[in-house]
Amino acid sequence: MMEYEIAAPLLDVVEEIENAGGETSRYCFQCGRCDSYCPWNRVKPFSIRRLVREANFGLSEIESDDVWRCTTCGTCPPKCPRGVEQINVVTSLRQMAFNYDIFSTSSRTIRSLVPGLLLEGNPLNEKRAHRGKWAETAGVKKFEEGMDLLYFPCCYPSYDPRMKKVAIATAKILQSAGVNFGILGSEENCCGESIRKAGSVSTFKTLAKENIKSFIQNGVKKILVSSPHCFHTFKNEYPEFMVKFEVIHISQFLAELIEKGKIKLHRSLNKTVTYHDPCYLGRHNGIFDEPRKVLKSISGIDFVEMKESREESLCCGGGGGRIWMDTPQGERFSDIRLNQAIETGAEILVTCCPYCITNFEASRLTLEKEDTIEVKDITEIVWESMQNE
Repeated sequence: MMEYEIAAPLLDVVEEIENAGGETSRYCFQCGRCDSYCPWNRVKPFSIRRLVREANFGLSEIESDDVWRCTTCGTCPPKCPRGVEQINVVTSLRQMAFNYDIFSTSSRTIRSLVPGLLLEGNPLNEKRAHRGKWAETAGVKKFEEGMDLLYFPCCYPSYDPRMKKVAIATAKILQSAGVNFGILGSEENCCGESIRKAGSVSTFKTLAKENIKSFIQNGVKKILVSSPHCFHTFKNEYPEFMVKFEVIHISQFLAELIEKGKIKLHRSLNKTVTYHDPCYLGRHNGIFDEPRKVLKSISGIDFVEMKESREESLCCGGGGGRIWMDTPQGERFSDIRLNQAIETGAEILVTCCPYCITNFEASRLTLEKEDTIEVKDITEIVWESMQNE
């Protein structure tokens, strides 16, 4: 294994994090609490503590895939008695790998996505011109200045066949509620959150600047999103570019529409339902109550919690760019989470994140649980309950 003498650049990264107001690896006293809470250690030995230590003293063997394992789920930072921001450390190391052209199996996968992101605006290598095609059958209009809000579905609901159902359900709900909304389609890009966490800051900046330009040119003021990753990025990271948009996640908006009586829930579903808190909606942004209020407002639902919920929710495994990396069967957090949902007796596992749904659907298939439990986005179950008996 080759070694790289890059301690000085890493110390520069430490200084940059400090200047931004964050804690760094130098405050770590190696207690190991981060490792004890990390979901990776349920499936495979992994030490975030070791990465923090190596970041402090200069990293060797940076081509190891360990640098790319962290899902940035946010479980370990609140547990740290010293306030070390492990996610900043990990993403800084990934940036170093990009800047120094140091390769591992996972970094090659991430690098292969960059051309599609820059040319077509998405990581799925789909045509930019087709980004809004999902909306044609739903009668969704192009966004115009003066509309109530821009619906930004994100890449997966725009292109992926399973996730298009989520975008369509969302559009139908908004139309039924009388919301004046539109989409930008080919004029928007990936929000850039995952590629930034995976190490390519320059790609993130390009995507962000193009999105911001499009939002401003089209008079966008309020953005509704399906993805917690888009929510986090638009709300917490785009202000770095001296702009601020009002951003709302669909789970929040549904709770608001139901409270105001703008959508009517006619059908009694008579199902046992559990809810999975996505990392970037829950732990990262504190949105726990609204999705539960929505589900509990649906007639006939017997709502049950999993043993790990809210702040303690188990990551699906898709954050930090992991959604694009191959995770061998037996190492997938989503397998554990799906089984936790089944243990509650739930017939439906509901969540509100494209990455979570994609991973849970894959686990349902590989674990042969397709007849045991359904996986639905919160918009899908709301739209179903809006239909007449």
